[in-house]
Amino acid sequence: MMVMTAKVDFKKILIALAAAAGVILALILLLGGRSSAPTAATSVAGNEGRVEFLQNLGWEVSASPVESGQVRIPKDQKPIFTRYNDLQKSAGYDLSQYADKTVMRYVYKVNNFPGATEPVYATLLVYKDQIIGGDITDTAAQGAMRPLTKLTIAE
Repeated sequence: MMVMTAKVDFKKILIALAAAAGVILALILLLGGRSSAPTAATSVAGNEGRVEFLQNLGWEVSASPVESGQVRIPKDQKPIFTRYNDLQKSAGYDLSQYADKTVMRYVYKVNNFPGATEPVYATLLVYKDQIIGGDITDTAAQGAMRPLTKLTIAE
């Protein structure tokens, strides 16, 4: 019969476990900490879910949409679609995967846009109860369309 023994250095094992835990923590902080943009295809149920989604981003909006209707995501990606989709990508969305699909478009009046002199609207694009994109549009003469992201104090 053969017997083998090994000397285990618990100090080295503890150091290795601490290092692994540190790497895991760093990955969680780096990858999980980018929450200024929503994640793609956020699930919502009905009007209350859409309003709550916008409120979670810091936007105070009207209780019901001022406009809603169906829109078709184009199959042929012309320059105007490409520019709009680039805006979507900057917020973590990508409409190209919904090409040739009909989606719902809901428009809400934003009541807390910093410095707004004209109406500001939040648009949500929804496919099968999933938010797949959207934007915030300032209708002032010098206003602009911006990505659907969290409201920050600097805005």
